[in-house]
Amino acid sequence: MHDTYTEITLPFASSPELLEQYTNAYGGLRTGMLMEHLDSLAGSIAYKHVLGPEVETLGKIQERGFYFVTASHIAFQRLDMLAPLLPVRDVRLSGQVIYTGSSSMEVAVKMEAMNTDQEPETVMLGRFSMVCRDARTQRARKINSLVISTPEERSLFNMGEAAKNRRRENLAQSLERVPPNKIEAADLHAYELKYGQEEADKEKLWMGDTRLEKTMLMFPQERNVHSKVFGGYLMRLAYELGFSNASLFTRSHVTFLSLDRISFARPVPIGCILRLTSQIIYSTPPEAGKGAVHVAVQAYVVDVSTGKEEMTNDFRFTWRRDDGKPASRRVVPRTYKEAMLWLEGKRALELGAKIRGRRDQNLA
Repeated sequence: MHDTYTEITLPFASSPELLEQYTNAYGGLRTGMLMEHLDSLAGSIAYKHVLGPEVETLGKIQERGFYFVTASHIAFQRLDMLAPLLPVRDVRLSGQVIYTGSSSMEVAVKMEAMNTDQEPETVMLGRFSMVCRDARTQRARKINSLVISTPEERSLFNMGEAAKNRRRENLAQSLERVPPNKIEAADLHAYELKYGQEEADKEKLWMGDTRLEKTMLMFPQERNVHSKVFGGYLMRLAYELGFSNASLFTRSHVTFLSLDRISFARPVPIGCILRLTSQIIYSTPPEAGKGAVHVAVQAYVVDVSTGKEEMTNDFRFTWRRDDGKPASRRVVPRTYKEAMLWLEGKRALELGAKIRGRRDQNLA
């Protein structure tokens, strides 16, 4: 397992020129760009696992005979921001393979901020699921199994296996497949009665009215080794659109909490027109305290000749207000489909709160 460990350091503290490239409009770091690097790092680690730690370049995919894709459904289970990311400190990105199946693997990634004495503080944790394909047949290809050498590695392996099993369970319990449970149905009913009936409520927004979108042309400079648009670049575009929507909805600057999932349906070709759409699908009620919003961002490839669109990616993000105040505005579903999206957002926020709560308990 340790043979796949890889790290990259971004020396922001000692390189003003580098820091300038990553600085956002509020004086912090561009989180979307760092997430793009994590995606690239995970891909590199996947190839390193198959080719061996001594290989320094990938070469041509057809010559290698295989390639990796991000698993199609809920590929990136989640990525959580665990501490503030300050621009005056160096940032280390690292990761390694922690679990392998027959043709799939789990790659754990971490972002750390280095203190003045170069002691790391974990600020972000995430995990990618990768699948190996045969370059000729496009079918699943068997990969190397992991050699577990220490109790710590066994623990990581078990964590990766548990994540894979949870992903299967979540898929089976998806609201796209099964109806909401009794508690969820009751919560939705109570919310609709409390916030959905009053038409004159100025702080209420119908979910469909929160849509924000952008349309872009995909250039070859953003291609990956498969000559398709790099997934990390799409992640950054989705993050920035979602951030804008969350800020407009809360009327406040917001702090990133988590990337809750990504679904990859199909690759994005170079030269295509890409349409990104976002909408707020859940907001915490005013009585819940700190105002958080859950944002869905979908990417669509547009066929210019017919106008037909095909969805390529589905991203889910969570942000909350910087000032810690409750969200005064409320998003209300209008249709059954929107109601199911609202429940998905509620589930995501509850899971994120549990994860951050467990971490705070461990630190205490």
